[in-house]
Amino acid sequence: MNPERDRREVGVGPMPEPWPVDDRLDPALLAEGDRRNVVDRYRYWTREAIVADLDRRRHSYHVAVENWQHDFNIGTVVRNANAFLAAEVHIVGRRRWNRRGAMVTDRYQHIRHHPTAEALVAWAAAEDLPLIGIDILPDSTPIETTKLPERCMLVFGQEGPGLSDAMREACAVICSIGQFGSTRSINAGVASGIAMHTWVRQHVSFRPPPSP
Repeated sequence: MNPERDRREVGVGPMPEPWPVDDRLDPALLAEGDRRNVVDRYRYWTREAIVADLDRRRHSYHVAVENWQHDFNIGTVVRNANAFLAAEVHIVGRRRWNRRGAMVTDRYQHIRHHPTAEALVAWAAAEDLPLIGIDILPDSTPIETTKLPERCMLVFGQEGPGLSDAMREACAVICSIGQFGSTRSINAGVASGIAMHTWVRQHVSFRPPPSP
């Protein structure tokens, strides 16, 4: 624990007047300060303005995660999807999920629900999005040496059982993440971050986003 760090304020305080004329700015945040978990370029922006700006830059891959047993990793998957600017997160199975791990990023990330694996498969087919499963199976392909499609959907299973049988059968390919220790697997939240960053490294130019 670092007492000095714990006392630091998060975000920024009220903006001194006169305020800039910009319809993206939220008068309440300008007056009271912006303590949200957002990057500095979005300070004082309304949520709607942030989402609109993200929508102009979102990447072409989607993320899906199965939710049959109230998986606690889903919040982390959503947070990673926001960090790596996925087009949408698709939750398959139970509609309710634990939002704590998302750290409020679900306010800025598009999330779509599908009641069954078959419903997700049909939606992805209509959008021409091949399903890329992430799981450790005997015939899995190493993600480190796999060229991921520019338009695709990365699919993650439950913690423990992994992808369901129906989802495995629907995937165009199933990739595994290389591991070198004694544990059999890593959790879905960690796996999702690795897989999304792999896609980003293959398809995104690493230049800073444009200034607001």
